[in-house]
Amino acid sequence: MSARSKILLLFDVDGTLTLPRKLVTAQMEMFMEKTRKLATIGIVGGSDIGKIAEQMKGMNVMEKYDYVFSENGLVAHKDGVLIHQQNIAKHIGEEKIQKLINFSLRYMSGLELPVKRGTFIEFRSGLINLCPVGRSCSQEERDQFALYDAEHGVRDKFREALVQEFSNLGLRFVIGGQISIDVFPAGWDKRYCLQFVEQDGYEKIHFFGDKTSPGGNDFEIFSDPRIVGHTVTDPEDTMRQVAEVLNM
Repeated sequence: MSARSKILLLFDVDGTLTLPRKLVTAQMEMFMEKTRKLATIGIVGGSDIGKIAEQMKGMNVMEKYDYVFSENGLVAHKDGVLIHQQNIAKHIGEEKIQKLINFSLRYMSGLELPVKRGTFIEFRSGLINLCPVGRSCSQEERDQFALYDAEHGVRDKFREALVQEFSNLGLRFVIGGQISIDVFPAGWDKRYCLQFVEQDGYEKIHFFGDKTSPGGNDFEIFSDPRIVGHTVTDPEDTMRQVAEVLNM
């Protein structure tokens, strides 16, 4: 086994490889190119593959990373090839999905925020994304909501209401990125991707993410005993910590 194939580094996207919903920088691209010479690397994002590719400057992200796990790994690519895809609609059932959507729309309709735009619910292959401000908001409006949310706990309160209302459905509600909450069946968090890497025999698997506290969408994989977890504050911190791990 080569030195590169002994270590796997997995990365969150928003707040880890990029600033939230921003494009990856040339500096980070060059750094990851050097990193890949020393270790196997992969992305584990909550977003769909289109959004991940957008932030990583194109679908050639599949060529730059050994693994690309979108939607927490519910859509999994290895060496640019789709190896797995799960469907939340079939798994949960239409009746439960509609109860969740109807409750969420009622809750979000009662919120008074600095702005509201469109696309409050986004249905993905492996999860449902709930967004109080609306995913069609501009970057400026996104940043404005993030500051408002940090002060008023909009998403924390929304998450608590969801947990209380749907405690019997076996669903997880986690805060991710700047503006939304991800909903998926228990066990469909970012640990889901580990089934696709464990069989490849890595001696160590590291994960780098910024939402590693309980309720954040990096918490489960960060705290998994199979993982060496690293909490980062921004892309600069990611590069610093990776350099320490690999003695770069």
